[in-house]
Amino acid sequence: MSASPARRQAPAARAPRVLTGTVCITRQVHFNSAHRLYNPTRSLAWNQKQYGLCTNPHWHGHNYVLEVTVQGTPDPVTGYLIDLGELKRILHRAVVDRCDHRNLNEEVPFLRGIIPSTENLVIAFWNEIAPHIKTGRLHCVRLYETPRNFAEYHGPDAT
Repeated sequence: MSASPARRQAPAARAPRVLTGTVCITRQVHFNSAHRLYNPTRSLAWNQKQYGLCTNPHWHGHNYVLEVTVQGTPDPVTGYLIDLGELKRILHRAVVDRCDHRNLNEEVPFLRGIIPSTENLVIAFWNEIAPHIKTGRLHCVRLYETPRNFAEYHGPDAT
């Protein structure tokens, strides 16, 4: 009988190095919506002076860009703070699927009774997104109404 060659054992896998630190990760999504800036407690003249063309009773639209940032420490096993695919799903369920190709004044229940300015929208979107973030913490919601005009909100506890 011939002796079979000894099998070499692969070296034991080493755990990856764990880096510590707080990071921010951002996901960007897009949607298109119409709205009208109008305060029903004020006169038409006041609204026209305040909002100009944005108070057109026949609405106007935007190609919105929403950026949402989560802050925290990456998981030592995955290296992720949050899976970006999961963050995308959260943003679609909480905002995009409910606002895309809709009239923000009339067709989005969580925006009813709110003047849909970019400033109010980032606060409303934060309120819809925050309960779904289970790892890290919601750090910033930024909404571009145009490439040059945007608002951002850092939450109710920001100073």
